Amino acid sequence: MNRPANPTTIASSPANIEAIDYEVMSYLIQLYGTEQGQHMHQDLREMASQTAGVLAKQQKPSLASASAEAILICYGDGVQASDAMPLQALAHFTQTHLVGVISGIHILPFFPSSSDDGFAVVDYEKVRTDLGDWPDVQNLARDFDLMVDLVINHCSREHIWFTDYITNAAPGKDYFYEQTPHPDLSQVLRPRNSPLLTEVHTREGVKRVWTTFSDDQVDLNFANPNVLMEFARILFFYARNGARYIRLDAIAYLWKRIGTTCMSLPETHMVVRILRGLIDVQGIPLTLVTETNVPHEENVSYFGEGNEAHWVYQFSLAPLLLYSYLLGDARALVAWTEGLTPAPSGCSYFNFIASHDGIGLRPLEGLLEDSEIEQLIDVVHKRGGFASMRSTPSGEDRVYELNIALFSAFGGSVSNIDAYIAVHQLLIAYQGVPGLYLNALLGTVNDLKQMEITGRTRSINRGSWSAEELAERLADPDSLNATIFKCLTKSLRIRADQSAFAPTARQIFVNGGRDHLMFVRSDEKQRLLIVASFSAEPQNIDWPSGVATSSDEVEDLLTSVFFVANQPFSLAPHQVLWLELG
Repeated sequence: MNRPANPTTIASSPANIEAIDYEVMSYLIQLYGTEQGQHMHQDLREMASQTAGVLAKQQKPSLASASAEAILICYGDGVQASDAMPLQALAHFTQTHLVGVISGIHILPFFPSSSDDGFAVVDYEKVRTDLGDWPDVQNLARDFDLMVDLVINHCSREHIWFTDYITNAAPGKDYFYEQTPHPDLSQVLRPRNSPLLTEVHTREGVKRVWTTFSDDQVDLNFANPNVLMEFARILFFYARNGARYIRLDAIAYLWKRIGTTCMSLPETHMVVRILRGLIDVQGIPLTLVTETNVPHEENVSYFGEGNEAHWVYQFSLAPLLLYSYLLGDARALVAWTEGLTPAPSGCSYFNFIASHDGIGLRPLEGLLEDSEIEQLIDVVHKRGGFASMRSTPSGEDRVYELNIALFSAFGGSVSNIDAYIAVHQLLIAYQGVPGLYLNALLGTVNDLKQMEITGRTRSINRGSWSAEELAERLADPDSLNATIFKCLTKSLRIRADQSAFAPTARQIFVNGGRDHLMFVRSDEKQRLLIVASFSAEPQNIDWPSGVATSSDEVEDLLTSVFFVANQPFSLAPHQVLWLELG
């Protein structure tokens, strides 16, 4: 298959490479001092160089230009078969149904783990034995570009490093944050309402460690240079085993400084720039993706000056889309779209509406009023969903994310399919690279049984499929799952052939209001007018002024229906059009 071009587009002139290399060393010196920083620079350069050499010898297909990338998000056991390991069953499903539909696969953490469905990592370099082994991962990487999580903020308390900490043994004894009896944590921003500090019994007595996400996930101390060296080594290990995208999980929480929010600190940005610089200097075919579930301005700061993340998750888009469709009011989405600036050269947004996590609400700060957010929460509650809480610096509990299967959020019945298809057709038209969660692609509904088993609200949207049942559902033209899957994969196939949907293609806002949105996607070969209706009723829309066409009729690529240019046109309820302007 055609593989997407590596978005590392920084010029490879010797002078530019030397400048990037010097920048890497300068950040290391700022973080760790002159002597330590210089030694680390040499070691990291050698580590990156060796990885570049290994990848060159593997003679993988060159990363050729593709019109439009799209990533499937799934767990390693998202498809389970009676006669194969889960990673093998996933490979069979994707190779059968998704070649030409998606370009890459994000397999959520497939490492040994003690909790949080893989995000409390016990061993970063092993594959869970109940999923398969590294050859199964590499098999998936032969047909799709693979995204792998670098769970960088924390590890499991069952990791050998934490055993070292408990027993005061090297190297792990210095890998974690300890806190004095009365630290000033009043400014710390939290993603949870669980205790930030956890007491543990060690050989040296009772100590308190930093646990941002749970008492089983202990935060690592990147002020220790050896921790950064460990994770650089792990990152390059993933690259040698087939990864082409590295997702930096929860990166915003990485560096701690008492008296601050401990969110997105300058030191955290330096760590990202160091990893990016190592990749750029050696020309390693890796894409860094930052996962920062924070308000928009803080989120896009991870582009840096085009020298940090290649991609940033577009966290504001998901709740804005959900609000627009569920409440029938797109004004906030329209205003946000109008103000959306392009990603820096060589960078891209990563757009999604559903994932393994809930739909975060912090990215709505400044975009919707509290009363409007409450309306969205109420709709989700009425449709069987839940709200997870976080603690504010003042000690107040606020909703952090909504936990619900996306199709259930839309109503979960046949009458809701049109709106459900439409939101995806709009999502994948936005500037950037779309990520499609497997359960959303299949129209899965709330998994209350799994939630009851685990006791965690996120499990409502983390269920797996029997390969045999899935095959039966997709073969039945009357099943909701088959209808949704067929419509969404057809839209993705059409999208893959349009150069105007390439990540680097331009996006120009046209107009919009409560009930509709228009923008143009274009490159040097193609121009597309994207039109979206948020009304549950048919409506007529005037042709937008200033949008020219090369012919009297324009085709909607999604339906092959032609519309008369420069004339009002009719939209069905929730309809999305991709009109080819020429």
